[in-house]
Amino acid sequence: MSTALANNPAKMIEKGAPRIIRNEAELEAYTEALFKLSALEHPSPSEIDAAELLTLLIERYEDEHYPIADSDPVSVVKYLIKKGGLTQRSLVPEFGTESAVSMFLSGQRSLTLEQVKKLCARFKLDASVFLPLAVGAKASK
Repeated sequence: MSTALANNPAKMIEKGAPRIIRNEAELEAYTEALFKLSALEHPSPSEIDAAELLTLLIERYEDEHYPIADSDPVSVVKYLIKKGGLTQRSLVPEFGTESAVSMFLSGQRSLTLEQVKKLCARFKLDASVFLPLAVGAKASK
């Protein structure tokens, strides 16, 4: 922890240190500052720290004010098919057979771990996108 912060955090905030975003104007200002920092070719260590801090503050505000609804794996795969102009047949390499694709899309089967790995590799997405939320995880959100 910085000595300036440890000695007098309130004074540091008064002098203009980044603080919690409370409105859209602050969000816009912090986002603009983050874009400027991100555009630097060779940022200093303090510029890297500032960018990381701004990212955390922006994410916090956006998570609270613009939540993204959770999606189920079937909806995600259907969206990827539609967006990519794909067919069920084009997912056979990930599922093994066309009937396996069909059964998954109709809700009759869940994804296997192997299918999740293959879908992640193909679409370059995190595995969490293809995994259903646990009942407890939904309740805590």
